[in-house]
Amino acid sequence: MTHGVDAAAAVDAVYRSDWGRIVATLIRLVGDFDLAEEAAQDAFAAAVEQWPAAGVPDIPRAWIIQTARHKAIDRIRRRARFAEKLDRYAMAGPGASVAAHDFDPDQIPDDRLRLIFTCCHPALAPDSQVALTLRVLGGLETEDIARVFLVETATMAQRLVRAKAKIRDARIPYAMPDVREMPARLDAVLTVIYLIFTEGYAATRGRELVRTDLCAEAIRLVRLVRRLLTPPPADATALLALMLLHDSRRDARLDAAGDVVLLEDQDRARWNHAQIAEALPLVEEALRGGPSSFALQAAIAALHCRAARAEDTDWPQIVALYDVLERVQRSPIVALNRAIAVAMVEGPRPALELIEALENDLDRYHLLHAARADLLRRLGALAEAARSYARALELVTNDAERRFLERRLHEVQAG
Repeated sequence: MTHGVDAAAAVDAVYRSDWGRIVATLIRLVGDFDLAEEAAQDAFAAAVEQWPAAGVPDIPRAWIIQTARHKAIDRIRRRARFAEKLDRYAMAGPGASVAAHDFDPDQIPDDRLRLIFTCCHPALAPDSQVALTLRVLGGLETEDIARVFLVETATMAQRLVRAKAKIRDARIPYAMPDVREMPARLDAVLTVIYLIFTEGYAATRGRELVRTDLCAEAIRLVRLVRRLLTPPPADATALLALMLLHDSRRDARLDAAGDVVLLEDQDRARWNHAQIAEALPLVEEALRGGPSSFALQAAIAALHCRAARAEDTDWPQIVALYDVLERVQRSPIVALNRAIAVAMVEGPRPALELIEALENDLDRYHLLHAARADLLRRLGALAEAARSYARALELVTNDAERRFLERRLHEVQAG
């Protein structure tokens, strides 16, 4: 145990960085999604109570997993219908210790990937596959997942309950599928990994915009997927390139105060040019496999990263790529991003017309209102811009984004 360390901060750090790893390990140990989540929550509650007095363990994650294992056994004991499971999981004895190397990320590369492939079983509906993985591996709250899917929280809660019940009732195994079965699950697996990255790249809520732990985990997982299949699937290659390119800009996205810096204002010397150099050949490799959604998004990101200055960005080519992407993946989010690119080529008024056509689909998406406000600001319609910034502020849940929107609102009000 280590004393003199902020125990509350240590608990929060472990929760943020290791929730998915902990739950994945517990699901392997106890074979039950709900039980694993409940035991993990119990263990974190115990840490909140015990660490301030006893000190922070030398290996906090191992302490949480061991404690959660005991909590799971206790819960199984209290449930008569799980008596058979108790015999199986208690065989090691309640006093069994957890070795540090059992939880080294380099030593257990399969637990979280196994969990993703389990959640992405074809017996589950595609939306449920993604939502369940975000919940149990990404640690996102139901409200945050609902926001990703643009549905009500109650609707998402029902989806998660049904997905867990389906896994339990259909006896879907917590295991890696045969290599021949992997392609059928690959689209969902890659979508989940990208959404984990997206949550790390622009956190739904909290003080920080970027969660480096989730970005790194998503990149690690897609590298594993590429190694599992020979030859590497083009979509996995495209996704790795896309995430490397986005992640390369991480250090320039916030200023010293933790406030948002827009892409056109970023110091490009602070971008990770080694990551960009790794990613660019992967983009070309992926595009040889065809214009898939991930390949097109990676090609767009590559155009941004190739520009030495913001004014060098090839916006017409970006709009052309978005035109193809809209045909491949019809989505209001894609349409919104295309409209922003159109504004850089044709000006704010044509882009504003495109964005206003999306309001019914994206009324609860704060970035739509932020983009609309910015275009109105550029057109000099400051009162309308202020109303759109105010609407975006009603919806935003991340503190860094909130501060940025508040500054812009004050600017247009003062203007």
